This record gives sequence, structure tokens and C-alpha cells, in this order.
Amino acid sequence: MTQSGRLYGIGVGPGDPELVTVKALRLIRAVAVIAYPAPEEGPSFARSIVAGWLDGTQGEIAIRFPMRPGPPPTRVYDRAAAAIAAELDAGADVAVLCQGDPLFYGSFCGLLARLGGHYPVEIVPGVSSLAACAAATMTPLVTRDETLTVVPATLPEDALAERLAAADVAAVVKLGRHLDKLKRVLQRLGVSERAVYVEHASLPDERTLSLAAVERAPYFSMVVVRTAIRRAPGTARRAAPQTT
Repeated sequence: MTQSGRLYGIGVGPGDPELVTVKALRLIRAVAVIAYPAPEEGPSFARSIVAGWLDGTQGEIAIRFPMRPGPPPTRVYDRAAAAIAAELDAGADVAVLCQGDPLFYGSFCGLLARLGGHYPVEIVPGVSSLAACAAATMTPLVTRDETLTVVPATLPEDALAERLAAADVAAVVKLGRHLDKLKRVLQRLGVSERAVYVEHASLPDERTLSLAAVERAPYFSMVVVRTAIRRAPGTARRAAPQTT
């Protein structure tokens, strides 16, 4: 009986190939098969990060995601899991390439839920977009006893306002078509001037600027905002604004 292969969820970082870890690179070059998310048409960004180290001898599985609002269809993960399982059952090790970190809003989460209980799995952490954006702004995300809140801009407007009002420092991800909504919320909270926008962190076309100057946000963008001013001990945090 053939022993099953091992599944690796490998973070390849935010885009700069030099931010790929030594361990990730070693495993990517050693496995028989690599898999990676990709748009319905065109190349995979995750694959492009490590393309310089691929020699063309490995099998490849492109996981094609539709580029439209909302969560990916269940069938995409089901088909990808089935294709990967077939390789694992044949004894091949499979590395799933994940932009950033596999478990930080990573597409690998959907595969782990389907395959994790059936095959040996190893997760290789990667430099997350959060860390890359902090480096781009050269601003500490949090210090001492501050808390960091990661908020998807996809939340309804009132929920977004509530989460941001309760944060010391917030990183707002998944901007895209939600940019105008985020601008409205930060304006209501009175913290727009503290919002720093970063797009394509670690890549040659990286941009860092004030949120007010941004007119359009690509998918690979983030806003970091210090929503709370340092308070004296015992000072109450302001409540989220009420809406009518």
C-alpha cells in the first residue's frame, strides 16, 4: 500500500521574492507537485513570487478562482481538494503556495478544512501583508499594551464603524470597491487624517500615501489607522457613533 504524501501550506510572502523564507524555498523545490491560487484567466501571483526557483519538473495544479465580489464558490475548493488528494493518495508531496501567510485570510484555509483530517499537514508561515505594510510605512503597528484589530472592509458600514471605534490601532484589509465606504466611516470617527494607505507592499510599484489622496484601491492594498489617541489611566474609550 502506497503511503500518502504530505500536504504543505506554504506562505510565500507579500510579493518580494527575497521575503520567501529559507524553509519555504527548500520545500517548494523538494515536493513533487505545487498548487496555487490563480484567477480564472492569467497567471498566478503566488506562483510568480517563486517562479525563479522552479525548474519545470514538478506537477502543477492551478486553483482558478472567479474574480468577483463575495466568497469563492464551494465547488472551487471541492475540485481543488479532490485534485490535491489524488496526488497525495499516489504518494506525492504537495505544496500549496499562499501569498502572505497561509492562515491569514489565506485560500489555504478552505483546503485545510477539507484535507487536514485525512493527510499529514505542515504549515510554513510566511511574511504577511500586515507585516509588509507596517514595514512600508515605517510605523509600529502596536507598542506596549496597545491592541491591534484587523478589520475587513467588506463588513457592513455600521459594523465597520463599530469595530474601528473600539480599536487602538486598526489594519483594514480587502479594500477594493469598499474604499469609499471606509472613507465615510473614518470621516465619521474623525480619524481620517491618521489613516495611512499602502498598496502592493514590498513590490516595485509599492505606494504609501494618505487615504485622502487615494481615488481607487486595488485588491492588494491596506489602510493602517491609529483610531485611539493615547488615554490617561482610567479614561473611558469613546463609544461607537450612533446611526439613524
